[in-house]
Amino acid sequence: MTDTDAFEAQRPRLTRLAYRMLGSVAEAEDAVQDAWLRWTRAGPEVVDPAAWLVRVTSRLCIDRLRAAKTRRDAYRGPWLPEPLIEELSVDPVERAEDVSVAFLLALERLSPLERAVFLLHDVFDEDYAQVAETLGKTEPAVRQLATRARAHVKETRPRFTVSQEDAAKLAAAFMMAAAQGDMSALSVMLAEDAVMVTDGGGKRSAALRPLIGREDIVRLMEGLAWRGATGALSFRSVRINGYPGLILEREDGPMTVAFQPGEDGKLAGIYMVRNPEKLGHLND
Repeated sequence: MTDTDAFEAQRPRLTRLAYRMLGSVAEAEDAVQDAWLRWTRAGPEVVDPAAWLVRVTSRLCIDRLRAAKTRRDAYRGPWLPEPLIEELSVDPVERAEDVSVAFLLALERLSPLERAVFLLHDVFDEDYAQVAETLGKTEPAVRQLATRARAHVKETRPRFTVSQEDAAKLAAAFMMAAAQGDMSALSVMLAEDAVMVTDGGGKRSAALRPLIGREDIVRLMEGLAWRGATGALSFRSVRINGYPGLILEREDGPMTVAFQPGEDGKLAGIYMVRNPEKLGHLND
């Protein structure tokens, strides 16, 4: 196997790790490319290419997270991960719960090291000794980091399952009610404690705080004037971070809407990304 073949065999795993670490498709690809450049200079002394590449990619992502802290702290309005788009006709590459918006937002609350430990151990099934070697930490320190991280993210794991078909029907019904201005129908579809997050990044209009509760969400949807705008919209159904979702083309540019299904056939979350810097990959 050539050096290129060895790297390409690991690229999908490295990209999945980097996306979960960084919450950005573009940044994940950049981190993996940086890992490739280091790989080309590594030489024949690398005994275990897979472990070496995971170690390098993890450390590159940690460095990027630390460097981005000031930028993230100054972000205008709520931050959402860059949407991970999959066509409905394609079998999902990722387990939905491991790339869901709720899960990635929970990871955002962790320190870079906590995030790396949790992902490497709990998601990518590396043992604590491997994780400790990857991050240059002792095994007891890694176990402590994992315990703290796990406590933060445990509530994001779904406690119930909803079929993709049922979830997609719920999302379509919600968008139809929004387009028709039927606020009563919208309200019925939302869980009482549903959350709606809109990410404009200060580049396009969006709510500057997450909306929590059915009433707040309905009021916002009322103000979006979907009825008048829908005729000029084109959209297609996709899978966004494992959720049923839509890509909408509006006069001021594209946006994505992901729908998180909840209990009793209700929607638990709606996540809109309008920041154009997070949507450039839609045309790739």
